[in-house]
Amino acid sequence: MNRQAQAVVMLLFGGAILRASWTDVYLRYVKHGLRPFLIAAGLLLVAAAVMALRDELRDRPADPSERDDDGHRHGHSGPKLGWLLVLPALGLLMIAPPALGADTVARTGSMLNGTKEIAYSPLPPGDPAKLTLLEFGYRAVYDSGRTLRDRQIQLTGFIATGPDGQPMLARIILACCAADGVPIKIGLRGDVPRLPPDTWVQVQGRWVAHTAKDPVNESDIPYLEVDTWQRIRPPAEQYE
Repeated sequence: MNRQAQAVVMLLFGGAILRASWTDVYLRYVKHGLRPFLIAAGLLLVAAAVMALRDELRDRPADPSERDDDGHRHGHSGPKLGWLLVLPALGLLMIAPPALGADTVARTGSMLNGTKEIAYSPLPPGDPAKLTLLEFGYRAVYDSGRTLRDRQIQLTGFIATGPDGQPMLARIILACCAADGVPIKIGLRGDVPRLPPDTWVQVQGRWVAHTAKDPVNESDIPYLEVDTWQRIRPPAEQYE
């Protein structure tokens, strides 16, 4: 691949990063706080590509038949297969892949696989208490549900298939980017929504003193007794 082709690929990748960063698409790859770094990286790639193209065009001989002192023409062309690198860049520009979902949940063990004893502070007054799936899981597993008793809890996540074949609630936790995504899984009882996997719902119910073992990594899956639920649109920031 010659320098001109390399610059074009770099320009496309920089443009794809900027396009994703200026919309909510970047949230399917990384956490919210990394947006400024993505914008900076995209601008840097675009600027480098433009300078490389400028230098390539400026240094190109006016007469393409010019020869060097040895009497042979010399070009900068390389393997044409290098142009295939354009395809993933074009794919990023034109196609936005979905966020990690039920498939990841089925293949990856829940993150509640440690042994901790943590005393959590009481939930704020007023029902329902709106918790993340991770906070509910920590309080249910590591604090034995002490602060969840006799409270109405509201959780938001997507539907996945549990180890018993029944629907459960899940969400992906990111440390940095989608490559390190790990699911948090909450089992459901009672008025369980019978919806396709990856459907987003908001459920309200009560903690129950029951857990199951995740067959993937033997971690604990706490349960919620669902009283009511409603289908919702996927949030812009789908990861916790």
